[in-house]
Amino acid sequence: MFARGNGSASPTIPRCPMIKRSLDDPVQFIKGVGPKRAVLLDRLSLRTVEDCLYFLPRRYEDRSRVRRIAQLTAGEQSTFEGKIVNAGTYAIGRRKKIFEVILQDETGVIRAKWFRFNEKYFREKYRPGLAAIVSGKPAFNRRLGSGLEIVHPDMEIAADEGVDALEIGRVVPVYPTTEGLHPKAIRKIMKHVVDEYAPLMEEILPEDIVRKYHLPPVSEALRFCHFPPEGGDVSALENFRTPEQERLIFEELYLLQLGLAHRKKLAGQAERGNPLRTRGDTVRRFVKLLQFELTGAQKKALAEIMDDLEKERPMNRLLFGDVGSGKTAVALTSLLTAVDNGFQGALMAPTELLAEQHYLNIRPYCEKLGVTLELATSAATQRERKKIQESIQDGTTQIAVGTHALIQRDVQFRNLGLAVIDEQHRFGVLQREAIAKKGFAPHVLVMTATPIPRSLALTLYGDMDVSVLDELPPGRKPIATQLFHENRREEAYDLLRREIAGGGQAYVVCPLIEESEALDMKTVIEIRKYLQEELFPGRRVGLIHGKMKKEERQQIMSRFKAGEIDILTATTVIEVGIDVPNATVMIVEHAERFGLSQLHQLRGRVGRGGELSHCLLMAYHPLSEEARARLNAMLKTGDGFAIAEEDLAIRGPGDFMGTRQSGLPSLRIANLARDIKIIEKARKEAFDTIDQDPCLDRPAHRGLKRAFQKYFGDRIKLMDVI
Repeated sequence: MFARGNGSASPTIPRCPMIKRSLDDPVQFIKGVGPKRAVLLDRLSLRTVEDCLYFLPRRYEDRSRVRRIAQLTAGEQSTFEGKIVNAGTYAIGRRKKIFEVILQDETGVIRAKWFRFNEKYFREKYRPGLAAIVSGKPAFNRRLGSGLEIVHPDMEIAADEGVDALEIGRVVPVYPTTEGLHPKAIRKIMKHVVDEYAPLMEEILPEDIVRKYHLPPVSEALRFCHFPPEGGDVSALENFRTPEQERLIFEELYLLQLGLAHRKKLAGQAERGNPLRTRGDTVRRFVKLLQFELTGAQKKALAEIMDDLEKERPMNRLLFGDVGSGKTAVALTSLLTAVDNGFQGALMAPTELLAEQHYLNIRPYCEKLGVTLELATSAATQRERKKIQESIQDGTTQIAVGTHALIQRDVQFRNLGLAVIDEQHRFGVLQREAIAKKGFAPHVLVMTATPIPRSLALTLYGDMDVSVLDELPPGRKPIATQLFHENRREEAYDLLRREIAGGGQAYVVCPLIEESEALDMKTVIEIRKYLQEELFPGRRVGLIHGKMKKEERQQIMSRFKAGEIDILTATTVIEVGIDVPNATVMIVEHAERFGLSQLHQLRGRVGRGGELSHCLLMAYHPLSEEARARLNAMLKTGDGFAIAEEDLAIRGPGDFMGTRQSGLPSLRIANLARDIKIIEKARKEAFDTIDQDPCLDRPAHRGLKRAFQKYFGDRIKLMDVI
């Protein structure tokens, strides 16, 4: 993954047509693979030798200690030796067979079972009278009440010279696998790869960093991680905290942070932008229009943004703000600063609904300030679209709000000075770059209402300056969150009934619009009908979802905000954007189906006034362990940053917040939920390296430069490799 390597020809790979062995050799030519297994390995994204070297075990099993049968414990991975006293098949049902081996030692008896087997091979290999070494996880057979059994164990004949030393009597690596590829086969392939190719690995880390952190050689680290020697600390291995594992983690994170450092260095050397005069007349009038005092966090963020806008270098800042922290006021102040200087502003959102909500929220202020505002989405008719494009192009439109429609080729700004990108993690990196290219080096402010953990911020946004809104407006009360199951549904409706009777309004959120044959879930249409006809016949129950026309959605939201609708049944279209201070209760149907971040965003739609508000999570059995963890996290805290840490721990970094759209390579070894301390070290060293040698031109960095280019590919371009 990190570097190329070349070595002399090897007679151990006679099928390989290449003269020299290389880390780029296709997996097909690795001993024990061939064309058929190469297809299976491709499912695991293993296409070259180098891919295999960095395909580390996901866990390890300690099979080094051989136990007696009487010492075995249900549910605990164990290795034991026993004599085969009986072996053969028996039928269950009409078509299924089980192969069973009964093993015995002087302390007891245990059964080993296989549901998938080659009967001829098993009968020849597992004959009564032979001694076997077995490794697996015993379990109780409650149906038969016959003590312990072990299903699909690894079993080798002890008297056979062919006992596989990779499987028994050692700490055994366990790799991710795929259908058709047995774990034993992967281990054999990996053993050959490590033995033959690990010595070809090139050391790419600068010598001073290797010495400073006492890092072992990369080839040694790879050998250790794949096949740990005897006597190793299995606990440290399982937690990826051995020096060898940490060396590989550091190297990957160092390369990643090099890319961020390089990107930031280039941004600092970019062409001059447009320094803006801040705190102008329009901004001052806007602040007077606000009916609330800005929080300390808002004032601090605005001071940082204004400082950036006054500079010749274009701003590249990220604004984190939890639900309800006041990002819109900060964004509009920034956009009005551009207007004060004769430039245009653009506010881009990932969905039509969110763009519409931004437009509706800021329109009253723009009208009072005399600032022309347009909404550009793909929902506009061709005639409307042409009119909007002309208005943007001739400069009549001072602030344009829209979706990806703003970055279409036929949308041209007269003089774009500031681009604000909301919920930016939902955009691909090319889309974010496209809006920034609509003007002459415009300032860029990206926002997210999803707080993310520090480890992810240092990785995804390491090339940006960051402002944080970690303070809610005064008077906001914590939202009371409760979990209900189907048998307590009436309790939830009673609470909803009391809130409405007291003058409040409510949301009822559902995951589906129409009934699905594949999923047995309550739909928003069913729920709305039930609420209106059965539970609240005298109340006004509304319905909103993403398939409605823009005008219809806007009308319903306006009516709800005006208090003309008591209960709004909705899909997740209300996840962001709607601000109704009088809404004091939300019921989330099938809460187990929503992501943690999404649940937190939904909860943020209530509690926006001064009254105590409630979020009622309605969950249905059976609950997966992950769903249970998400719901428990919602009950435990209302802090968005704490929620983000929990979400990262539950989901893992691969899927968190669309990191695949970040424009950065995927991580193979490092784990953002686990390796924050290593991230911080790697970041410091990487930024120091780029500061001293921006293009990695020093002779000592030649290998590092090759690895850097290979790691990032077309994502970040350096000068040609020397």
